Formats: sequence, C-alpha cells, structure tokens
Amino acid sequence: MNRSVKTVIAGTGSYIPEKVVSGEDFLNASFFENGVLLEKENAEVVQKFSEITGIVERRYAAEDQVTSHIGAIAAERAISDSGLDKESIDYIICCHNFGDMLPGSNRIDMLPSLGSKIKMILEIQNPDCVAYDLIFGCPGWVQGAIQADYYIRSGDAKAVLVIGAETLSRIIDPHDRDSMIFADGAGAVVFRAGEEREEAGILSHKTQTHAVEFGGLLTMGRCARPDAPDENYYMKMQGRKLYEFAVSNVPQVIKKAIDKAGLRLDDISIVFIHQANDKMDAAIMKRLFRLYGLDMVPEKLVPMTIAWLGNSSVATVPTLLDLVKNGKVEGYGINKGDIGVFASVGAGMNINAFIYRF
Repeated sequence: MNRSVKTVIAGTGSYIPEKVVSGEDFLNASFFENGVLLEKENAEVVQKFSEITGIVERRYAAEDQVTSHIGAIAAERAISDSGLDKESIDYIICCHNFGDMLPGSNRIDMLPSLGSKIKMILEIQNPDCVAYDLIFGCPGWVQGAIQADYYIRSGDAKAVLVIGAETLSRIIDPHDRDSMIFADGAGAVVFRAGEEREEAGILSHKTQTHAVEFGGLLTMGRCARPDAPDENYYMKMQGRKLYEFAVSNVPQVIKKAIDKAGLRLDDISIVFIHQANDKMDAAIMKRLFRLYGLDMVPEKLVPMTIAWLGNSSVATVPTLLDLVKNGKVEGYGINKGDIGVFASVGAGMNINAFIYRF
C-alpha cells in the first residue's frame, strides 16, 4: 500500500428527479400501525412527520426511469466534470440496495449488476474497467469511496467511478408513515490517483458493522395494512431505535476517523453527512462535539438538503457534495485546503466515515 499516493476527487455529478412529491400528496393515504388504521387526520400526521424529520418534499423518478438510468446520468456528469477519458476508468462501483424496479412493481432486477448496466449505458468498451455493485445500506457510497481509496493507493487503479443511486419510492409501503421519508436520486464521483506532492485527497477512514444487536433495525416486511392483497415485502425500520443507535454510535466512528488522520475537530471545515433526518443529524453533530469537550456546533458546518430532497439512501452524500461544490446549497461552498468529513449510517447496521482535504 503506497501511503504517499492520495485518492483525489476528480469530478462530481448528480441527478435530481423532476417529480416533486409534497406532504399534500399523502393526505389521502391510509396509514396503519400494528395492523390498526391510524385515527389521526392525515394532515396532522404529515405535519408532525415534517416537524420530526425536517422533510417538506421529496423527489421521485419518472415512470420511464429505473435506478441504473439515473445512476448513469449522474455518472456521465461526473466523468464530464473530471475531464478524464471514460475509457481510462479502472473500476465502476455502483452502490445501491434494491436494483432496478419498474413502476407499479417492487420486483428487483440485478441481472446483470447495475454496475455492468451503467457501463453498457455509458458505452465504456475497455474490458479492464471492472464494474460491480456494492450493497451496504445507506452508507454504500461512502464505503465505495473507501474501496476506491484502497484500489488507488495499492496501485491497482488510477481512476475509480463511485455511484450512489436509488429509487426507494418503489420499495416503500404506501400504508406506512415511514414511506414519507424516502426518495429517489443519484450522485457520482470520479476519484483519481493524486499527483506527486499533491496535498488534496482522502486522509483516513473508519467503518463498523453492528449486526448482532442492531442488524434488525432496517429489514424487509409485509405491508402495514393487514388485509393487503399482495404478497410483496417492503422496507421497514424501527425509527426510534435507529435514531438512538445513530446518535450513540456515529459520533464515535467520525471521531476515530478524525483522530486517525491526526487532526483536531476544529480542523474540520464542512461535514457531508447522510441526509436521513435533520434532527438526528443535528443530534449526531452535538454528540460529536461533546466527545471533544465542546458544547456548540458552529453554524455553516453541516449543509442539509433533506428538506427538499428527502432521504435517497446511498445518493444523499454524493448528491450533497455535488450541489455544494457547484454553489447550489445556499451559504455553503468548498475552498482549496478545506477539510471535510463524509459520514453515513444505515442498514446492517453499518457506520462509516472518511476525512478528505480539498
């Protein structure tokens, strides 16, 4: 492993679906809990949900799009932004959880892998460009970036394309309130080997899997409506327990990554954290600062897009990076020399973080 070689962000891209779904779109839904129809008016349910999560609206893919389609759009934009020849890419890592799903069905299609499908769509001919999928819950893209770092520092690759794409709108239970959390989207980043003496790049990373006690916090299950006619399984989560798990454990992993890089907390300029729940992310940051004996989280440290994009799983972090990089998140930007934290948590339960100098 060549520690003198840095893994550098060469280009970013994202795709935000055009279809906007607001809280009003759920006013006619029938929500069940423990097999019983909720008695509260949907307007109250939607309002309370928005207050808890910070989500006002979310985006859904068009009827003629599947995950590999939107992933390819983000990937093409990242390659264009990088200025690299697409045939020079050594690996395509496509991070997702549910493959391609057609509208009106949650049947999953992962044959061939989405990485291979995207390589076909991009028409990359080079057989030495290896394409594969990474299933790692919401932290998938961050883990893909960590794998890219291993490939590049080992000398096995000079350029790696890491894509995060998901169409969660097709795997959610319409009778479960949690369906309002999830969204569709795609983000992609091209990583390259840094030039000699280049200071930018990934400085450190840390990953954990808490499967024995917490692996069941996000699973697949039957429809919340007891008399539902279909046999489909939908994504299910234990929201309160997941919140407590994240707030207790994510700050520890971020601190380990910062410490591993030999940095102090005040060296961090910006935090790109998985957009799952704005209150949860705020609590994670507050707990992180307490680990360093600090009480106040600085303003303008953590850009957020969840209010208008919802939770698109593996796509949230690379999409957030692309938007901030291009000045599309008000009040946020990236300057040369800034040090950023990239972190996520999700099904598995997996947690990861990496530290990056821009």
